Amino acid sequence: MNITMIGTGYVGLVTGTCLAESGNDVTCVDIDQTKIEKLRRGEIPIYEPGLSELVLHNARAGRLKFTTNAAEACVHARCVFIAVGTPQRDDGSADLSGLWKVVDSLAPLLPQAVIVVIKSTVPVGTNRAVANRLKELTGRDIDVASNPEFLKEGCAIDDFAKPDRVVVGVTRPEVGEVLRELYKPFLRTENPFLVMGLESAEMTKYVANCLLATKISFINEMANLCERLQADINDVRRGIGHDQRIGFAFLFPGVGYGGSCFPKDVRALIDTAEQVGVNTQILKSVDEVNNAQKNVLFGKIQKRFGDHLAGKTIALWGLSFKPRTDDIREAPSLVLIDELLAAGATVQVHDPVAAENVRKMYGDRIKYFTQQYEALKGADALAIVTEWNEFRNANFELMLKQMRTPVIFDGRNLYEPAKMKALGFDYSGIGLLKA
Repeated sequence: MNITMIGTGYVGLVTGTCLAESGNDVTCVDIDQTKIEKLRRGEIPIYEPGLSELVLHNARAGRLKFTTNAAEACVHARCVFIAVGTPQRDDGSADLSGLWKVVDSLAPLLPQAVIVVIKSTVPVGTNRAVANRLKELTGRDIDVASNPEFLKEGCAIDDFAKPDRVVVGVTRPEVGEVLRELYKPFLRTENPFLVMGLESAEMTKYVANCLLATKISFINEMANLCERLQADINDVRRGIGHDQRIGFAFLFPGVGYGGSCFPKDVRALIDTAEQVGVNTQILKSVDEVNNAQKNVLFGKIQKRFGDHLAGKTIALWGLSFKPRTDDIREAPSLVLIDELLAAGATVQVHDPVAAENVRKMYGDRIKYFTQQYEALKGADALAIVTEWNEFRNANFELMLKQMRTPVIFDGRNLYEPAKMKALGFDYSGIGLLKA
């Protein structure tokens, strides 16, 4: 099938590459000439395990192309995917200006029998509005389908190749069948292909992310309560997780969620609800709890050192909002860095892949280290913010030698308090009993 992918951001590049991997001819379009030239050379603008290899493989096979020429890309397209960003406005609503610009520019380029597939996360009602706009601009009915993505940064290739489910919203069953054929190679283990209305598909994306965000904020709030009541959140988590109605997924306490999806989607659904007169009390609380949780580590550090942080050196392990990505959008680490700098502390950081993105924000205001133990030299404390695997089995003897004082504030509960105490660390987690 001939596929055109408008947008070469995270979603567009992963989706286009994976569709090419299954044998389709995919042309990815972007207005950024420099970005397109880099992609043609095999330079990938994002960090995603396995993506670079797949891009190179399919480009060499001739199934994956990159261009700025949308007219050329659309000539023979059976499906035109739109995967442009819908960033958050200051009021929490989704900014659709990029989407509408693409829709208006595509209208005269669309061939007969094309299906326009909205991959971007958009407020409920947007797909139908796109169909109406295209009819106004072309004078004909053009099929528009909603196909929300459920990719997790850090394992997006596996998520696409082995999806839990594929959701499409359509107005005609025939459109659903075309998309079913497109996704058939990825559904060989009988995972469901769910066809529904446009609005239901749009809502499915938001509800999924908002529910996961709710679980995170809930367990974080319970962890904070455990600390006050001398309970251990890990014991509590095990005690509830074996209940099949609850499960263990997303019940790991920490320093709050970040990234490009959960914060934005929670606020966007709150805004959508307000527009139709619905007060989403739970979602507002989820957002408020998460924002507050990002301050927890600094609160622990401040409690330990009092008003004497000026001149102290605090090391940070982990900068990205989650492991296996260089994405620092709404990352808890940024909140902590800002608070430490404002308090006069010296900040030394390490992250396997995200340091350069942080450097663009802070420059030489903080110190960067490519080796995790080097970041500990002379440190009065270590704050663990992202649960990269290489932090889990650390060289504790070396850590003790490097640090000025062996104090650890673990925002991801990587270690056992009793073990850390026996090793000589002053160790504090999130919702854990101190040994």
